Amino acid sequence: MLMNSIKEIKTDVLVVGGGPAGVGAALAAARAGADVILCQNRSVLGGNASSEIRMHIVGADANGFRSGYPLETEARETGIVEELRLRQACENPTRSPHGIDMVLYDMVRSEPRIQLLLDTYVTGAETKDGSIVAARAERLAHEEVFHISATHYIDASGDSALAVSAGNPVRRGREGKREYGETHALDLPDASCLGSTVLFQAKRMDHAVPFQAPAWARKFTEADLAQRPHSLGQAAGGEPCGYEYGFWWIEWGGELDTIQDNDRIRHELLAIAYGIWDHLKNGGEHDAGNWALTWVGMLPGKRESRRLIGRQVLSEKEVIAALDCPDAIAYGGWPIDLHPPMGVDSPEEAPCTQIEVPHLYPIPLSCCGSAVLENLWFAGRNISATHVAFASTRVMATCFAVGQGVGVAAARAVTDGLSISALISDAERMHSVQQELLRQDGFLIGIRNEDANDRARHATIRASDWQTGGEPALVIDGYTRSTHGPRGTRPGVMPEGTHRWMSQSLPATLHLSWDTAVQVSAIQLTFDTGLHRWLSLTQSDLVHARTIWGPQPETLRDYHIYGISGNRETLIVEIQGNYLRQRIHTFESCEISGLRIEALASNGIDHARILEVRVY
Repeated sequence: MLMNSIKEIKTDVLVVGGGPAGVGAALAAARAGADVILCQNRSVLGGNASSEIRMHIVGADANGFRSGYPLETEARETGIVEELRLRQACENPTRSPHGIDMVLYDMVRSEPRIQLLLDTYVTGAETKDGSIVAARAERLAHEEVFHISATHYIDASGDSALAVSAGNPVRRGREGKREYGETHALDLPDASCLGSTVLFQAKRMDHAVPFQAPAWARKFTEADLAQRPHSLGQAAGGEPCGYEYGFWWIEWGGELDTIQDNDRIRHELLAIAYGIWDHLKNGGEHDAGNWALTWVGMLPGKRESRRLIGRQVLSEKEVIAALDCPDAIAYGGWPIDLHPPMGVDSPEEAPCTQIEVPHLYPIPLSCCGSAVLENLWFAGRNISATHVAFASTRVMATCFAVGQGVGVAAARAVTDGLSISALISDAERMHSVQQELLRQDGFLIGIRNEDANDRARHATIRASDWQTGGEPALVIDGYTRSTHGPRGTRPGVMPEGTHRWMSQSLPATLHLSWDTAVQVSAIQLTFDTGLHRWLSLTQSDLVHARTIWGPQPETLRDYHIYGISGNRETLIVEIQGNYLRQRIHTFESCEISGLRIEALASNGIDHARILEVRVY
């Protein structure tokens, strides 16, 4: 193919991969002040969550396992992934699979510090003296080649295209018990991994719809699927389900090379998917006569390929025991979710074995930084972890959180001119990374807001009224969620309490005042969005029924903010129709001695809730 001349581009941070981890990393780095190039090899963002694959985003709340404890256990990830979830719930009322593509595209395109290169493959890396100095990227449809020079590089590509080209060590397959002392590892190591899946969608019609399987579709019997719930009204756990959203257990190919053999895996998965549908329609009593296929994925949803070796390898021990780490940049909580590599070709085995993770656990930056290349970071399912630990960290909301943490770390390394080892070994700078993550509405276990620039921390707080346990001063206690309850954080790690002001009724008023006037130009508010509940775009009606699809009822909808100077009040902010968790209001710098936040209406409940107020 003819190629135009190579285009030279320079940036602070190059992010490779536009799935959850890559989008999280790119947005976080840009919002932390770095110039970013994001290369995505597809035409849409979102990876396994995109319209091309359509898997719903799951994470530390473990599909509702940690749910049901309001004001006690709020496990859902915040930050960039929560922004996505809330926007989806309010901007995509029909649950269109393409809605997530466009919200992610809007989030990335609206960030002025990000240059987005879609349909662009990173195909090589140049290294010198233990660092990457440039990456080669190709956009074949445009006959373009890019030579991208960055200060720091983040490989969030899943298959680790950049890291492998740069020579970072990789691991494939499953470790044996003895290597890391893992109870749930194999007795002996092997080269197998989790398989891939193609999902399908179907619709119930008001008339019978015949189906003729293609000649290449596989044949299945009830015995073949005895371990895999598939009849109408039958689902894992006995909950009712329809056929509108396929089966995650249509899995195959874990004993092959999920990169080199991906096309073979795709064809076999299509044969399996159409064979399963043929069995439902023509292979017995499944009440599928009126159901019609509307979509079958052509792109396999890949669970596992390479895992990169970093400065630390996360293992089962850290996940199960929720061990503290000084360089935490994210957290997890999904169970250790192990699948038979042969998938549906292991009919005698359950499609998954889930080992409970008792508590939310921290994920260290050391698992996301190369030990051989001083400016290469990892984010997503390729982080430095054993197969057993990876089985918990691999899910998309966790990948989003890790990506956000890595993005902030890379931006700080750029700002301060640091290598990976210098940043991670510097306790003061790691503290600043963690504080920036909190400012971006991330959550880090046991770490509170200590931002020296936040003037609200030194204000006197009062309110028109409050509930017991929802005192006004809690908006500056440094925490923005409750995790002390059942299945939350390890006992004693997080202080008990609601960590939010809760008024008795609406309207209500929160006051901040200072003994000496302060100069301010930004006010940052964090609202309650019901983190104890499941919330994710899904094509499954069963899973969707667990959500409130729209504005979350706890969230403050309408409010005013007044600046106080002497006896004069000036309206600074006037908001109607809010549904986001974090709102940052910037304005021309002014001197004030107080602020009055007038909470006018929520999206459902009868009182106001504010978790945090920051003033800059």
